[in-house]
Amino acid sequence: MEASNLIPSILLFFFLFSLLQTSTIASKKPYIVYLESQLGYADSKHCSIQQAQVFHYNLLGSLLGSQEAAKESILYSYTRSFNGFAAILNEKEAADLARSPQVISVLENRGRKLHTTNSWRFLGVEDDDEGIPSNSIWNAAQFGRDMIIANIDTGVWPESKSFSDKGYGPVPSKWQGTCPDDPGFRCNRKLIGGRYFYKGYKFAGGVLNATFDSIRDHNGHGTHTLSTAAGNFVPGANIFGHGKGTAKGGAPKARVAAYKACWPLIPEGECFDADVLAAFEAAINDGVDVISASLGGGDQEFFRDPVAIAAFHAAQQGIIVVFSAGNEGPQPETVGNVAPWEITVAASTTGRNFVSNVVLGNNKILKGSSLSSVSALPQFYPLIDSVDAKFSNVNEFQAKFCGKGTLNPKKVQGKILICTAGKITGVEKGYNAAEAGAVGMILATNIDNLDEIKPDLYFLPASGITYSDGELLDDYINSTSTPVAQIMNVRTEVELNPSPVVAAFSSRGPNPFEKAILKPDITAPGFTILASYPTTIAPTRSGFDQRRTPFNVFSGTSMACPHISAIAALLKSIHPEWSPAAIKSALMTTAKTSDNDNDNLLLNATPFALGAGHVRPNDAMDPGLVYDITADEYLNFLCARGYTEIQLRRFSKQPFVCEKSFKAIDLNYPSISIPNLNVNAPVTINRRVKNVGYPGTYVARVEVPEGVAASVEPSTLQFSSVGEEKAFRVVMQNTGELKHEGYVFGKLIWSDGKHSVGSPISMNLRSD
Repeated sequence: MEASNLIPSILLFFFLFSLLQTSTIASKKPYIVYLESQLGYADSKHCSIQQAQVFHYNLLGSLLGSQEAAKESILYSYTRSFNGFAAILNEKEAADLARSPQVISVLENRGRKLHTTNSWRFLGVEDDDEGIPSNSIWNAAQFGRDMIIANIDTGVWPESKSFSDKGYGPVPSKWQGTCPDDPGFRCNRKLIGGRYFYKGYKFAGGVLNATFDSIRDHNGHGTHTLSTAAGNFVPGANIFGHGKGTAKGGAPKARVAAYKACWPLIPEGECFDADVLAAFEAAINDGVDVISASLGGGDQEFFRDPVAIAAFHAAQQGIIVVFSAGNEGPQPETVGNVAPWEITVAASTTGRNFVSNVVLGNNKILKGSSLSSVSALPQFYPLIDSVDAKFSNVNEFQAKFCGKGTLNPKKVQGKILICTAGKITGVEKGYNAAEAGAVGMILATNIDNLDEIKPDLYFLPASGITYSDGELLDDYINSTSTPVAQIMNVRTEVELNPSPVVAAFSSRGPNPFEKAILKPDITAPGFTILASYPTTIAPTRSGFDQRRTPFNVFSGTSMACPHISAIAALLKSIHPEWSPAAIKSALMTTAKTSDNDNDNLLLNATPFALGAGHVRPNDAMDPGLVYDITADEYLNFLCARGYTEIQLRRFSKQPFVCEKSFKAIDLNYPSISIPNLNVNAPVTINRRVKNVGYPGTYVARVEVPEGVAASVEPSTLQFSSVGEEKAFRVVMQNTGELKHEGYVFGKLIWSDGKHSVGSPISMNLRSD
């Protein structure tokens, strides 16, 4: 063969070889490997962390051919709270490893997504003038002094005043954690530690530059949630002059630690299981009291969910784990993070909104929402709908959403533009409107019955209005040839009625995996929450936004989650002997189900929206009775779900013998959920309560709808000492009087005249 022909052949060979190698590498991805607990486990008296890691290298090395190959493959060794590792493997290697007798399971590294000056006053922790009432939980808990709250999120901005350590004493001796070895990031006596975990994200396709490769928060979500939970008192907080007041977290004297496991969004997610699992293990071993995780998940069986498994191990160590419920509401069966050992938090309004009214030329006033950073319009201006303002080559569907390049400046100049919500953010629509020459914008929601409009950080005078007000706006425009309007200044309104109301975006039940466990558990403020924010990134996170602010307003169950995390820390400070289950019970059984007008929280709201109700921190200090749950009871619950011995070993360090008579519905949960209540087929639910108050006699009352009969046996419980437990059973029967199938709701209440220990009941009525 001639050299001239040989060279292209050689190049072709190397090109094909390169493609083959690339394909092979691309087929590899992170897997999470759970091992037998007694093998290579640093919790053993005879095995150090280093020895456990060597065991992991040897085990994987036997498959890959060498310990060196195993070291290159392993991302994390989980050696303390749970036994296993995360490693880069192809499908065959993962399958071969799963067949090893030392391996319990091999799971994929799945991606998850991330899901205040006023809210603590709204919850009764402080007065209207920011004084502290005598019955405030802050007094009893000393503001959460020396509790340690861990936040698994996007990191933290340490320079925020919310995390200053002025006035703080030494770091609590129980803290076993560290601060990153980073000259650009300093911990202190308030922000006592932090770590970051990125390997699972990186191997899923995430790209990190030197700026992002740090515990620093370049998203804002983590700083916001952590300061909501435990930020200092910071006077003068506001967002562009709106919502002025003193910012503070719910446990303002608690210590905080940030665990960064969430990164810039890629199609697969932003928080990957391998990283979240590593964050959980670090937090457990660092000695935290509460883990707050405002991130999605829980959309698969518990034994397949590494984060649910990690949360179980945290609860076993006495750590309270709090998750957000998700933002997929109001559709049913969208709630996430539904394991019974987790606290799952729904979001509500707080009676505050940022209002910017729209005055029409016929003097009709439309109540809108806005956080615009500019002054209002001084006069009336002509109105134009975005469909009428489009370029001729743009279709009407594109135009109504005010996308970039759809608006004709000759038509828009000097007018108030009307845009429809959807496709892109309201801020982007406002930016496009301003670029086209609009003097203002009205954003109309396209969702019927949605009367909850989140205010946006607009660049121009703008206001978001409801669907019904949008129809009134259309009627006005069609009634005149010269429609005009004026957008008024933003003002902060409080004490709005009705409130609280479950937010429309808050994910709903029933529980998609276990209908015998009612989720969400509890509701807390999650709408227009003002909290700290990094001063180096735009408040809208948009590249075109050059504004900067030390505080920001967000809405979501991500904001509700740290409220409960804070209150849980306060309760643990007051009652250090209480288990995580007891603290959850206190939160749930003292929650309220009426708004400030004593009506139901949101007309037609059910426990599938609000769980046990809206949290009442001060009442939770003294619940009277609690429903406690042991680790063995959780394991029996998993047994009742049909888990095998192998599946149980992901949760239990030791072999567990199932109690064969145990039913999932009998888990000692503070709520009751009956998956199927058939006609003339009574269902018995077993529970027990522990006295955590004074001696007394409690009498049961059951509220049920027509067509359901209920009894409690015994109906009276007498307690003579703290810690005494009494068992009872509830018998529910579908009488068939109601010709209806589907869910109905009720409530069980134990009362001694002072305490009212409430448990929501959901029942799925069936006629078969």
